[in-house]
Parts: sequence; C-alpha cells; structure tokens
Amino acid sequence: MTPPDGTPPGPLTLPEGSWWDWDVIAWNPAELRLAAGHDLTYHHGLELVFGDPAFVRCPAAFQDPVFRAPTPDELRSLARRLGEAPPVVIAFEADAGGTEPAPCLVAAQRLEVVQGQVLRYWSADPAPGRRFAPWVGPPGR
Repeated sequence: MTPPDGTPPGPLTLPEGSWWDWDVIAWNPAELRLAAGHDLTYHHGLELVFGDPAFVRCPAAFQDPVFRAPTPDELRSLARRLGEAPPVVIAFEADAGGTEPAPCLVAAQRLEVVQGQVLRYWSADPAPGRRFAPWVGPPGR
C-alpha cells in the first residue's frame, strides 16, 4: 500500500503461518481473492482480499511467493495505465511451474488480510469459527 507521505510502499507482510500453496478462489470486478495454506486440498487458512482490483498479473495457482516492494517502474507503469497511482500495489515473484519465478503484480483500491480456516469440502457440523469456500455447499443444493 502507498504510505500517505508518498514514499514507495514496502513489501507485504503476512501473519505467521505456512503459506506455501496459493490459488485464486474468486475474481470479479469487485474482488480478487487469493487463498493460501500448506496444502489446499481440504482447506486454506489465509486470504488476501483485494477490493476493486484494477490490474492483476498473477497465475491462477502458484507456490512459495516472495513479496517485495513494487519497483518505481512498476508504479509509474500502473499510474500511466490506470490514470492515477492505485492505493494498493502488491508485488511478488512465485513458483508457477515454469523454469523461472513468475513476476506478479496486483493493484487495487483496498486490501484485507483474512486469517481463519476455510473448508473446501462440505461438513454438516463444522467446528466453530470455520467457514466454507465460496463453491462449497450441502449436497444437492
């Protein structure tokens, strides 16, 4: 995020946890939602929720992202492309299965970091505090 004094933003700092596997679980004009965990088969424990994403360069699934401060060239390019500097700019490199890390960049109006276990399968009696991924529902719904 761009600090109020206009200095370039630093890298994103995540809460403690095992955030190795990542994927896009929702993307529409109002929201980009990235989910992370140590194994995304049954659940994830972290979400980056970008409100009103204006620019997204990111694979649908990736591993082991290294967050960094956006470069001055990236910030200038976004400002030129979008007509103004976006309030939130997150930059990172990630393993997307290629021979080199994939350069990723997201610009949005807002960013919320949400921590908590999100189930990727249906359970009639989930433990307190757990919620379901957007595509999960009771059988036959």
